[in-house]
Amino acid sequence: MLVIAIVVVIPAWRICQRTGYPGWMGVLILIPIVNLVLLYFIAFADWPADKTGDQNG
Repeated sequence: MLVIAIVVVIPAWRICQRTGYPGWMGVLILIPIVNLVLLYFIAFADWPADKTGDQNG
């Protein structure tokens, strides 16, 4: 279980950092239901790292 947690948390941590959110938010991917909320939040929120303001769709 620890290996799976590491395999899931590291990419989520990096995604959060690249979008401009704190990396620790990636740990939330381990909590049921919260992980879905986190994915929807990242998918539909305005990213702080996106300085251009371009909309992708």
